[in-house]
Amino acid sequence: MRIDQAMAYSIYEKAASLVSLKFTKTIRYEIRTHCPTKVIHWHRHSQAELENPLRHRPVWRQVICYAPKPEVLYGYVAKHFPDHRVTTAYEAGCCGYYAHRSFETYGWTSLVVNPADIHRKGKERFTKTDKIDAQLISRELKDGRLDGIHVPDMEREQLRSLFRRRNDLVKDFRRVKSFIKMQLLYFGIAIPEQFDNDHWSHKFRAWIDEVTFKYPPARETLDSRMRSFRFIDQELRDVSTKIRAYCRKHYKKDYYLLKSIPGIGGIVACGIICKLGDLRRFNSIKHLAGYAGLAPGIHQSGDNQKSTGITVRAHRLMRSYFIEASWQAIRTDPIMQTYYRKHLGKNVKSIIIKVARKLLSRTLAVIKTETPYAIGVIE
Repeated sequence: MRIDQAMAYSIYEKAASLVSLKFTKTIRYEIRTHCPTKVIHWHRHSQAELENPLRHRPVWRQVICYAPKPEVLYGYVAKHFPDHRVTTAYEAGCCGYYAHRSFETYGWTSLVVNPADIHRKGKERFTKTDKIDAQLISRELKDGRLDGIHVPDMEREQLRSLFRRRNDLVKDFRRVKSFIKMQLLYFGIAIPEQFDNDHWSHKFRAWIDEVTFKYPPARETLDSRMRSFRFIDQELRDVSTKIRAYCRKHYKKDYYLLKSIPGIGGIVACGIICKLGDLRRFNSIKHLAGYAGLAPGIHQSGDNQKSTGITVRAHRLMRSYFIEASWQAIRTDPIMQTYYRKHLGKNVKSIIIKVARKLLSRTLAVIKTETPYAIGVIE
């Protein structure tokens, strides 16, 4: 019971992380929420300050505490500041988009921002408090320098939860396999050469079940791990089947368009639909490559200019999916094979990134033109 309470408290504390509000008449709110209360930093401005905020400072400020719930905040605003236009902004995180949707139902303008997009001055990078973070967001919001991230519709957002569950199962699957191999290695039991690979066949599983130890506890440990392995294996298969079935039914057109591209299978297609959303919202391949993390970084100073490779800021899961899909595309698509061989002699990692970017470009083209991909037609 204590563990459950501690976990709930931690999740609640993170979920009530950050909200910053701006009132566009005479009051600007800077709101930072934390468990169990919501701290509201707010300033009253004169008309002259609103017209020229750089020359004037706030007349006064006050801190107010409320429970971190959108409806509570709405009640406070409706009571004390009726008929004001309200703009809200808060950091994207584990709290999701519930607050954002609630604010929009109130008729407020709401932004969900990437924390990395919030500009910090030099000394602000080494000092972090709830109050400072709220003031930074409010400052950026007031100056019009905040851009909201893409907020998916509720159906796609809830589909993401099932896809995340699959990713969790994949990690658990790898972990339990490592534990089983580790135990065999620890007790000096060699795995037969025909079974020493990533594919655990039924024969290999039967062989593990027949492994004997001198004393029962080691055998019981291995049996427990094998039960976990079989449970996770079945869960992973079931969840993967449900994801593919849902995408085939509700996103049939995009699903089969994506599957027509060599290298992109059912799970990768579902990942694109879940994580990247509707690719039609991207204006160009440059925009999509920057979002997925397959765009090169550039460092230029004077006459010196060099590429720094792929950017650190990326959608790491989808980038890994496209890189893995590129290896399969090289084997099945003659055009991709030719493109890969043309760059042979360079760093293999750099070549596969180029192939992944080309595969990403074809993915965007297939979705935008709504034409299935034809192998060997597009250079």
